Amino acid sequence: MKIVFLDVKTIGEDIDLSEYETLGEVVKYDFTSGEEVPMRVKDADVVILNKVQANAQTLQGARNLKLICVTATGTNNLDKEYLASQNIAWRNVAGYSTQSVAQHTFAMYFYLSEKLRYYDDYVKSGAYMGDTSFTHFEQRFHEIAGQTWGIIGLGAIGRRVADIAACFGAKVIYYSPSGSAPQEGYHQVDFDTLLSASDIISVHAPLTGQTTKLLNADAFAKMKSTAIFLNLGRGPIVDESDLADVLEKNVIAAAGLDVLDAEPMAPDNPLAGITDSKKLLITPHIGWASIEARTNLMHIIFRQINEFFQSL
Repeated sequence: MKIVFLDVKTIGEDIDLSEYETLGEVVKYDFTSGEEVPMRVKDADVVILNKVQANAQTLQGARNLKLICVTATGTNNLDKEYLASQNIAWRNVAGYSTQSVAQHTFAMYFYLSEKLRYYDDYVKSGAYMGDTSFTHFEQRFHEIAGQTWGIIGLGAIGRRVADIAACFGAKVIYYSPSGSAPQEGYHQVDFDTLLSASDIISVHAPLTGQTTKLLNADAFAKMKSTAIFLNLGRGPIVDESDLADVLEKNVIAAAGLDVLDAEPMAPDNPLAGITDSKKLLITPHIGWASIEARTNLMHIIFRQINEFFQSL
């Protein structure tokens, strides 16, 4: 069996992939352009990819290909009709990063809510050494307890965030963009209620027709002026031009984004001009990427390959 990794650097160089060598020949490419795919997969039995497009054009000539594994949950880059026509199976992975994304959600929240950049800079500037008081609380912050945490998208990650927020003493509400039936143990509300009632709003929804540009100027205008908004779902769920505008005009207090409309960040992204770290925190899509989550992801894919060929 020949296994080809087309963009192995998206997994990280710190993850041990040696177990794959027990399955057969392993070839790894850091990154692969669309033009390079046909030559690199022509004699592969298994292709492992993240962002590479898999379609009639890129897979032409891949006569041995039996399985494509996506190192992610999303499969928008797979032409599933074409794969079915060629009898090529595919697998993705869900649930591997729930703990990691939930943890990153709170890391982003605390950075913004407790003004950690400001206080770190204050101490490191030497200002604390010359202060007259043992404490310095120029920038105000609040406890989570007693606040309302609104969640958009109550899948596995949304539920984990909800449970952690509740442990801190928050009142948790959620909105389901897909219109799913209420989930037992959680308080479902309509979209407008979530926007107006929440002190903190975090997005953990997939990108669908219902969620594309869901968070726009109209939505932000319905939020509290003290609200902190976090997007850990997908970038296009947010209208970035509208978000930049509302942050500049102090319509909401702050935003934290781990996902953007275009990744890596486009030079003309309207949020690039906002340098105030108390208003905006952007991380480069790392919420999913704890060492544990990436290790778990690759173990799952290893098992998927093994089980697939054992079933033939």
